[in-house]
Amino acid sequence: MSAPSTIKYGFRIRTRHGLVVENLSIHGRDEAEAERKLRQMYHNCQIMECVVLQSGRRADLLSFEDVISLISK
Repeated sequence: MSAPSTIKYGFRIRTRHGLVVENLSIHGRDEAEAERKLRQMYHNCQIMECVVLQSGRRADLLSFEDVISLISK
C-alpha cells in the first residue's frame, strides 16, 4: 500500500502576540490539512500568506534527454 502523497506548503503568519513568523513549511494532502496542522501549533494565528513550495528533488525535474546532455558535455 503506497503512502498518500503530500504537498509542502510555506506559510507566513502573525502570532496571537503580534510576532511575524516567516518560512514555516508544513506538509499536507491539501491546503486545508496543512492549515489545520499549523493552527494546532500556533493557536489564534493570522495567516498572512500561503504558497505551495517546489520539491527539492532535482531528479524529478530532469528528463532523459537532460541527463544525456549533461553526460555528453
